[in-house]
Amino acid sequence: MNTISRFLVPPQNNSFFLLGPRGTGKSTWVNQIYPNATLVNLLDPEIFRAYQAKPERLKDLVFKKEIIIDEVQKVPEILSVVHELIEEKKGYQFILTGSSARKLKRTGVNLLGGRAEKCSLHPFMAAELGKEFDLKTALHTGLIPVVVKNENPLNILQAYVGLYLKEEVQSEGLVRNLGNFARFLEVMSFSQGSTLNVSNIARECQVSRKITEGYLSILEDLMLSFYLPVFAKRAKRKTVSHEKFYYFDVGVFASLRKTGPLDVASEIDGIALESLVAQHLRAWNEYQGAPHLLSYWRTQAGNEVDFIVYGPETFFAIEVKNKTQLSSRDFTGLKAFHEEYPECKPILLYRGQETLKQHNILCISVEKFLRNLIPGKFLL
Repeated sequence: MNTISRFLVPPQNNSFFLLGPRGTGKSTWVNQIYPNATLVNLLDPEIFRAYQAKPERLKDLVFKKEIIIDEVQKVPEILSVVHELIEEKKGYQFILTGSSARKLKRTGVNLLGGRAEKCSLHPFMAAELGKEFDLKTALHTGLIPVVVKNENPLNILQAYVGLYLKEEVQSEGLVRNLGNFARFLEVMSFSQGSTLNVSNIARECQVSRKITEGYLSILEDLMLSFYLPVFAKRAKRKTVSHEKFYYFDVGVFASLRKTGPLDVASEIDGIALESLVAQHLRAWNEYQGAPHLLSYWRTQAGNEVDFIVYGPETFFAIEVKNKTQLSSRDFTGLKAFHEEYPECKPILLYRGQETLKQHNILCISVEKFLRNLIPGKFLL
């Protein structure tokens, strides 16, 4: 596979954190954008030991204008030295990559006192892949670059969770019982695209609620999950209050979601399709500075819309259906939302190929929608 251009645009001249889960291509991206930069790779055991023992040795390097510190969370103390060097105002630009926000939240980010922006790198978007994007493949193996570029994507995907269990969770001592955490990861796959009930999850994992909340925090800190809040602006109908949970990539969800005779394939595929749209909308929004609120809508009476995109000039309600043929009941949630918020533009994404208008709702191929989703442009 040829080198694929990413939509992420780096801050001009300013130092910044580049955060994202392992395998999303952070090192590849920084090496492409800053080919002549000074590199401090903290994944290299020898370099890691040297800076762990003496972070201030960073001052002894002969700097070029750009300095990349890869996996900076491995030695968060180095950020104190980075802070000093930025304060000297010699024109250095630090590019600080990281795949865990846990240590950075505790010690690192605040040390820079807002002197470094925060950017994120996500799995591939369909528009980045262009002709190499295949919807069916994406639904099963996801869009993490390290998986997409591998000749055996299923094998590398199955190993991906093990990478986190061994290298991130276990090595940093984030959990006492690795078996319980592995079971928790599988249990959470059944909450994909659903509101969280922490008590039920704790019961299924056979651990306490407090431990479950800690596990959820680990997922978020490792950037393996994200949440969508409920849209409740000017609400007339009473809405639910809990956020919806998603693994950051549909392939991770598909790998963790064990199936058997009692599972309905179409239901799992429907969750996967919704998840793929969710991660695309999230990447689309963050690559342009997150000017939109991404949320979902669900009333206590049961009406629901998968995604609400709300911004200064944008107000879309998006429902996702894993169908090639639509029926009247597929429009129920969008119609209810549009009645309450007539300012919105309702869209239904489905597996058919035709662009239609039914019940004053625009119906578009989900594949066409994803292929044309480009940061910096409105959805349609």
